[in-house]
Amino acid sequence: MTLSSSVVICAYTLDRWLDLTASAGSVLGGAHRPQQLVVVIDHNDELLERTRRHFSGHRCDVAVVVAANAHRRGLSGARNTGIELATEDLVAFLDDDAVADPRWLEQLLAPYDDPATLGVGGAARPVWPAAPPGTRPRLYPSAAPDARGELDWVVGCSYHGLPETAAPVRNLMGCNMSFRRSALESTTGFSEDLGRIGRTPLGCEETELCIRLRRIHGEATSIVFDPSALVSHRVSPDRVRWRYLLARCYGEGVSKAAVAVMVGSDAALAAERDYVRRILPRALRRELRRALSGHWHGVTGSTAILLGAGVTALGYLRGVVGRPANLPSEARPANQPSEARPAAAVTG
Repeated sequence: MTLSSSVVICAYTLDRWLDLTASAGSVLGGAHRPQQLVVVIDHNDELLERTRRHFSGHRCDVAVVVAANAHRRGLSGARNTGIELATEDLVAFLDDDAVADPRWLEQLLAPYDDPATLGVGGAARPVWPAAPPGTRPRLYPSAAPDARGELDWVVGCSYHGLPETAAPVRNLMGCNMSFRRSALESTTGFSEDLGRIGRTPLGCEETELCIRLRRIHGEATSIVFDPSALVSHRVSPDRVRWRYLLARCYGEGVSKAAVAVMVGSDAALAAERDYVRRILPRALRRELRRALSGHWHGVTGSTAILLGAGVTALGYLRGVVGRPANLPSEARPANQPSEARPAAAVTG
């Protein structure tokens, strides 16, 4: 059975206009095009009108819908608007600053041949802003220049520790993910108590949704990460500075505390415990060896790992002890399906 697809791209600022048009262009120009492209603008009337004008003369076999976020300001609300406007079997999400490889959608859809697959996500390769182009900043260390870095998750990219081949995972990365529309409709979508609002570096709404989907549909279902479904994710200059690294790590800790309230700490932190026990110590030893050998980038790398881990833990404690007002205050799961909206069966 051939499944149809809708691709959702959410945008919020004119500053990323060229990124947005490149992202949409990579979808429309891909080797495997979706039946529908939905572009959701998050509470920015000027950007909304410009985007509508841009696609007004669109001539393609892909239906393009441009709409305003009908929910609370923020990425989660915009994605929920995209889900409501999606008409096809599968709903894929691509960030407005990510460009899909030509075979991205084809690779992303392949694991859905298994009817137990609820969601599929792919890899994100960082496009660094440093000169010369593509040079990895010392702030984001890795074993080799072309290898995944342990802290690349900070900039929304695949990090060392993710599977190297297609495999089940707990949750997907927001810049490159997809779900069965029937599965999404069994929930109320992404929690709007979580997620990025403008430049505020919170997150984890994808984590909470993926955990909730599997609880609704049963442990026999799966969420799959397939690195062959690849996108290139542009890293803006502000994201290769200490200030962003620390703010993003702190926001991750606060967000994980909120997810732990919603789904329980075991589910919320299982992958993170393995990452802290197994991935980070190896990376720290490698960077310390480099530092002792006289390579200054080893000093920067080891410092980034230690500070990143420490600030993330601090953010988690802040979220547990004194939950900020914009985070859930109740210990029940957010967006729990009501009795009027029973969980839909997983279909092929």
